[in-house]
Amino acid sequence: MSLRDQIRIMVVDDMSTSRGLITQALDSFGIRNITTADNGVDALKALATHPVHLVISDYNMPQMDGLHLLQHLRTAPKTKGIGFILITGRAEQQIVDHGKKLGMNNYLKKPFEPSGLRSCIEAVVGRL
Repeated sequence: MSLRDQIRIMVVDDMSTSRGLITQALDSFGIRNITTADNGVDALKALATHPVHLVISDYNMPQMDGLHLLQHLRTAPKTKGIGFILITGRAEQQIVDHGKKLGMNNYLKKPFEPSGLRSCIEAVVGRL
């Protein structure tokens, strides 16, 4: 079984269009085990009962932004080892540096091509 058959990924984004683009790209890579959440609070609730290997999260969301979600993941024993990729239209150095300090594994600037997403994921989990 290849990695893409086994890996479980959660996509967190408040915009349904963005969630759709990311899940479509993942599907085109052969990744089938994908869950979604439309904000960080719902993501944390879902992860408590359905753990994943990788979270791909938008930065700018209501209730809890992507970096606050990352901070919660890294402070909880059950989720501290989950891979985390931040996707943002605002890839400002301050955001990237803060994410790295919190334990972000990688980031991707919007808009992106599916090949860029794939490379970003493979840099974290290995070849799909």
